[in-house]
Formats: sequence, structure tokens, C-alpha cells
Amino acid sequence: MRLGEVFLGKNKKMSDNSKIWIVDFGSQYTLLITRKSRDLGYSCKIVTPKTAKGLIQRGDLPNALVLSGGPASVFEDKQDYSFLFKNPEIPILGICFGMHVIGQHFKGVVEKGVIGEYGPVKIHMVNNFGIEGCPPESNVWMSHSDHIIEAPLGFEVIMRTGNKIIGGILHQNLPIMGIQFHPEVEHTHYGKFFLKHFFENVAKVSQDWDSTKMLVQSEKLVQKVGNSYVLCAFSGGVDSLVAATLTQRIIGDRLHCFFVDNGLLRPQDLQHIKTLSRGTLNIEIIDAREQFYSACEGILDPESKRKAIGRTFIDVFEQKIIDFQKEYQIEFEYLLQGTLYPDVIESLSPHGKKGGSETIKSHHNVGGLPERMKLKLLEPLKFLFKDEVRVMGEELGLKQKWIWRHPFPGPGIGVRVLGELNRSSIKKVQESDQILFEELNHFSLYNSTWQAFTVFLPVKTVGVKGDSRSYENVICLRMVNSTDGMTAEWSDMPHSFLKKVSNRITNEVEGITRVVYDITSKPPGTIEWE
Repeated sequence: MRLGEVFLGKNKKMSDNSKIWIVDFGSQYTLLITRKSRDLGYSCKIVTPKTAKGLIQRGDLPNALVLSGGPASVFEDKQDYSFLFKNPEIPILGICFGMHVIGQHFKGVVEKGVIGEYGPVKIHMVNNFGIEGCPPESNVWMSHSDHIIEAPLGFEVIMRTGNKIIGGILHQNLPIMGIQFHPEVEHTHYGKFFLKHFFENVAKVSQDWDSTKMLVQSEKLVQKVGNSYVLCAFSGGVDSLVAATLTQRIIGDRLHCFFVDNGLLRPQDLQHIKTLSRGTLNIEIIDAREQFYSACEGILDPESKRKAIGRTFIDVFEQKIIDFQKEYQIEFEYLLQGTLYPDVIESLSPHGKKGGSETIKSHHNVGGLPERMKLKLLEPLKFLFKDEVRVMGEELGLKQKWIWRHPFPGPGIGVRVLGELNRSSIKKVQESDQILFEELNHFSLYNSTWQAFTVFLPVKTVGVKGDSRSYENVICLRMVNSTDGMTAEWSDMPHSFLKKVSNRITNEVEGITRVVYDITSKPPGTIEWE
């Protein structure tokens, strides 16, 4: 499959006159608006309300505005957003909080919610309103407490929920539309159709995003390094693999990859790195298992554990680079990272420079290392999502089994052992994960789930092994389906497969009496347990 076929189809005509801003009010889903818009052929620029105000006041106007959702209530947010509406010719789509901003500005009645509405809800079209490709009734994803109870002047209600809450409004004369739900998340079944309706029929903007723009954008970021030397903290995942392959093709042997074996790997991971080092990339493996075990000893808090792993990685990596530069008389100027859009948005603070979304957890590949080592960051994939990176990998000619490997977190098994890390618990996850991996392939199910792994739970349950009572630990199986990792549904796997995995783990992994299966989606849960 070619990149252009994924986003627009082979024969769609492209235009460069689309200029869409997403005004970020702090929703965790803001970047998904960008992702879904790209699927439809529209590139978007995420801006803060402050940035949007400055640009508009200077006369730099967009072709369309999308107002994101956000964690705040319009009754708590006292900022003046009237500048968004001073140019009536600019089309506007308000999503959740963005719809409430529209409602308040145009004198509608917004009611402060007492009980929130979160999760799947039925939405119904009203007043003969219809969206091409979308049925009159469908499932959408809600995440709000405030809601509009009386449409603003000049607006008509176009959608309602099953409990009669206004689900959508449309201005009768101006190109302004508001929807209470989140069309950008996978849980909204026809989400792209709602966005497409706004772009095509309300905003009337032209498509401007295809594979060429995506690849050229990443290549330009790499070309900026000039003749500098670049080092890569190679993880072996699809992100670092695609980033390193793209960079090597542009700068050649001025890229040097180092892989740190932190002792928190699965058997399949180290073998994968050794395979890649034989002819694909120049990778040196650093054995630092003992340093990591010592650094994590006695730590129970998940975030403290992540930071300890991160600090140790920096120490090991920094010393290696110092030794390498001294030995080969070269100086690195850039650090290559496979940072993606979701990495960036989940690592920003609520008052970060690029947005207002709430921090979920820290990421190993965002921040820290460049400041300490005085290196410039090279992040050619930072505007892309996981599925886009996989498609780019195919375009670069990488083997399908490499670029479709399940994601693996930077801290590795460190965030899959709940509680204190020790060699025994790490071994239990390694052995149980290997069994899961083998059976996924045996049942031809590896590609039926986006990510699959095991988690060690530091609780003991009563069991029976042989003729004796046992009191041993629990392994949890976690398998989810997703496109970008921002949202996910648990994978409904065959009972025969689950039975085989459970039997093997309880029989082959010492100290495990019970196996459970996590059937929590994201949200409300995250994919990883820590």
C-alpha cells in the first residue's frame, strides 16, 4: 500500500489553500482532531488561544477554526474568547467545550453540569438534518458535564442525544457548527463523517494533505542537520527504526545508533536488535543490566520508577558517548529520537508552550537528555502518529514484520512489574510474555491485536498445584486494539487461545498460580498499567 492511498486515494486532486487551526483548550484528544483530519486530506495547525488571538489581531486569518474540547468548565474559564468570532467569514467548528464557547458567545443557555456524561451515547439527527455516509442514529463518545439547554440566537438544533441533551447546533447563516461529542475518537463510530461534513459543506476548504507532504516534512527536518554527526538512542521499536532508517538514508554513516540493554527486555526484543544490526543499521549494544537493577531497587512508586530508569539511561548513554567521541575523534551535535505526536501531548504540562492538555505520565523519549548533554534534538516523526509511521516504514522498504511489531515502552518491563522491581518478578514477566508471544503466533493472532503483553501483580492468591495448596502471584494479560495509542479497545480474543496461554503460564512460570485478563478500554484506563 502506498502512502497516498492511505490518506486520499490515488486520484484525488490536491490543493494548497487549506489553512485550518485547531485551538487547543486542553483536551487530551486535540491531536486526534489532527489525525482524523489528515485521514480526510486536511492538514491542521494546533495553536493555543493566546497564539490564535495574536495571529488574528495581526490579520493572519485561517481558512477555518476548530475549537477543541477541554477539561475546564466555561463557568470556570473567565477568558474572553470573543476574538474568535470577530471575522464572521471564518468557519468554526466547536467540539464539546468549544461548542459551549460558541453557545455563550451567541447568547445561548449553557447549563453547568452536576453529573457528567462520559462514554458511549446514542445521537439522533433532528430537523431533517443529515450527514452523508452517517445514519440518522449512531454511537458517539461524550466527555462533559456542562451542556447547552437552549440554542443560541440564529442557530438550529441538528442533533440530540437519547436523553434529549442538545448534541449539535448549526448557524442558519454563518459557517459555524457545534457538536457536544468527540468526533475525533475511535469510539465515535462515524466521527470522520462529522468532520468531513464541516470541512466540505460548512467550511468549504480544500484538501492539502497527502503522502508527499508527510514524507517531505520529515525529510526536511533531517536535512537541517547538514554535515553534523547524529547519535540515536535506539529502542528497536517502529518509531526509532523508521526515524533511524530515514535519517541514515539522508546523512549516511554520520548516524550512529546505540542500544542500551537495561535488563528489562523480553527475549524477542534483544534478538530483534541483533537482527537489525546485521546489515540494516549500525547499532552497538551496551550491556547495562546491573546498573538498572541497582537504580530501581526499593522503588515502588510508578512515576519514581520511570524517572529512575530514565536517569540511569542518561548516565549510561552519556558515558558511552563521551568514550565514543574520544575514541573516534568526532563530536555529536544532534540526538535522534522517534518522538511522535502522542508522546509530545502526554508529556506537556497543563501550561506547556504547545498546548493545554493535562499530563498523564512522563515519557522516556521526551526531554531530559539534550539539556544534560547539550545536544540539539532531531525528531523527524514528531508530527506523525503511530499508524502513519508504520506506513512510512513500508514506503522506506522495511520488512513488514519489523514495522508491525507491537509497541514496547521505553522503560520496558519496568512498567509491567507493579511494585518493586527485582530479578524474580522481571523473570516472571519475561517468561509469561514469551509464552503469550509464542501462542499469538501459533494461533495466527499476532496481527489481530495492536499490542499484547503481560503484567506482574504483587498480590498472592490461593491455588492448588499437584496435591498441595499454593499461595502465589498473579499474571495479567493485556491486549488492546488501537490505531494511534490515544484511545484503545480491549481485544476480544478466542477462548481457546486464552485457555492455552493461561495453562502454559501457570504450568511453566514458577510462582504464578492465577492468570487474569484486563478488559479495560482507554479511556478510562491507560494501555500500560504504570
